[in-house]
Amino acid sequence: MQHRIIVLGAGYAGAVAAGRLAGRLHREDVAVTLVNAEPDFVERVRMHQLAVGQDLKHRPLDEMLAGTGVELRLARVTGVDVDRRTVTVVDAGGAEGPGTELEYDTLVYALGSGWNDQGVPGTAEHAHEIAGRPGALRLRERLARLTAGQTVVVVGGGLTGLEAAAEIAEARPDLDVALAARDGLGDWLSPRGRRHLRKVFDELGVTVHEHTTVTAVEADRVTTADGRSLPAAVTVWTTGFAVHPIARATALEVTGTGQIVVDGTLRSVSHPDVYAIGDAAMVAGPGGKPLRMSCASGVPSAWQAADAIAARLTGGKLPKVSLRYFNQCISLGRREGLIQYVTADDRAVRAALTGRLAAVYKELVCRGAAWGVANPLLGMPTRPRRVVREPARTAAAAEAAA
Repeated sequence: MQHRIIVLGAGYAGAVAAGRLAGRLHREDVAVTLVNAEPDFVERVRMHQLAVGQDLKHRPLDEMLAGTGVELRLARVTGVDVDRRTVTVVDAGGAEGPGTELEYDTLVYALGSGWNDQGVPGTAEHAHEIAGRPGALRLRERLARLTAGQTVVVVGGGLTGLEAAAEIAEARPDLDVALAARDGLGDWLSPRGRRHLRKVFDELGVTVHEHTTVTAVEADRVTTADGRSLPAAVTVWTTGFAVHPIARATALEVTGTGQIVVDGTLRSVSHPDVYAIGDAAMVAGPGGKPLRMSCASGVPSAWQAADAIAARLTGGKLPKVSLRYFNQCISLGRREGLIQYVTADDRAVRAALTGRLAAVYKELVCRGAAWGVANPLLGMPTRPRRVVREPARTAAAAEAAA
């Protein structure tokens, strides 16, 4: 009987994990099913580009997964029962109802995250988000209707906010673009990185409101903690991500934010037949510091989990590669960029790449991430391994020896 592996979510992490598992394990021994609500792979790192009217390459998942042995099931996940080892789904285009139960032997949870309105009054009703394709398309339509001189306020001074503000300002120089940042502009960057960021924003005409917390959003303005009212024909909310709520409704051990608690191999500490990757997992990086929600964290976590699952099923050696960071890649429009080199635990060092070369670097990173989804083994030859008859016992022995 085949070992049934179900992967939930086909973002960067989920799609990579599914393809890597199919490549590592013999097709006669395993059945890998990838469940996703949409038929296309979404390059989430490019949503700010989509929002300003740029056309992104169409990437159908069935084409990207062709020949891998992964079965793609287009369906929306409505529930997970980790005690019965079942997933409930509603197939795309199907009528709403109780759904269909899928049984698994190993589950890879990669449902990811969406935008987080932080509970700020008016945000859900009036703000736009670019955490996914539907939100980016809605913002695209709204921006297209704006006339010269109207104001766009981007709330959030993290990587997503910086990229969104720069992209909008470059694409629509007729608009007044402002950024509201809770802290100083790019204050986590190196001095060189901060100088370049400020220079580019000045050239693009972005007004920066530093040390500003937005406490309410209305249709035509935002209110700040110090009592100011900033005009905003459009408000773009980029203050972080919230994980998919399904994990919190299960018996899995989760954090206060709903992320699944995992060990160094991305396996749930409460349910060993469940693995969590990407934004859905609380992963400890160097020094025990949690990895941030990002593609830079998600893809390596997918490699780690897939290789660990394969090792446990085949009696192989468990991976011991620590997850770490090398740089933060920030696009500042199509002609400018900033590559901030960082320590393993994501702290900025002095070195930073800026300007046109940094923009090209970031573009290559984005292309490489999409290529990696279609090539989860990174082009390296591999011989699929057979699953042992008693994977639990073999895995326990391998871990004890390690």
